[in-house]
Amino acid sequence: MEEEVSKVRNILEWIFCIVIAIIIAVLFRYYIGTPTVVRMSSMYPTLQNNQRLWLNRWIRNTKQVPNRGDIITFEAPSNIELTETEAKESVVAKYENEPTNLLKKFTYYVLEMNKDSYIKRVIGLPGEHVEIKDGKVYINDEQLEEQYLQKGVVTDNAHGGYCTDLIVPENTIFVLGDNRAGSTDSRKFGCIPLEKLESKVWIRIWPLKLFGKIDK
Repeated sequence: MEEEVSKVRNILEWIFCIVIAIIIAVLFRYYIGTPTVVRMSSMYPTLQNNQRLWLNRWIRNTKQVPNRGDIITFEAPSNIELTETEAKESVVAKYENEPTNLLKKFTYYVLEMNKDSYIKRVIGLPGEHVEIKDGKVYINDEQLEEQYLQKGVVTDNAHGGYCTDLIVPENTIFVLGDNRAGSTDSRKFGCIPLEKLESKVWIRIWPLKLFGKIDK
């Protein structure tokens, strides 16, 4: 009898240890950092498909406005293209398909199941006037120097985007992909609320020959 009780106790202890380990791993991934794989070409050539990155999640804890030029990840808007009428009413990206009950919120936001994220570069900060004209980006009427772009890259209205001349609302940021011709970004879906930011791209971990911190 005592042997059976001891076996049950050992099993329960192992289960407890496994549960604690899972909880720590989930919390670490949500609050500290996590690896990811590039699956889009919108940040080419800075980031390329199948490269492995390490994401710094601390940005979601501090709630601070990121710096211009930072490469960040955020929850993908539910509407990737505002109409002209919608853009006149508000230039903030729409999030209309968010989960409502507690379990769905946990699996969506914490476990990130069935959740899409985008990687883009921070261009416009709260209160700034962002204008795209003549193939360039202007911040408060001054041309933005973007040395990270390939030579000859033109920034236009992204084939009909209506968010190309605006004041960035408070608590939001304006983001663009480095591959301007192949990026769906704030030109189309509007400015991203700070509460939707997930992480800052910190280190490229693969391929090994490119290992290191990603410069602006």
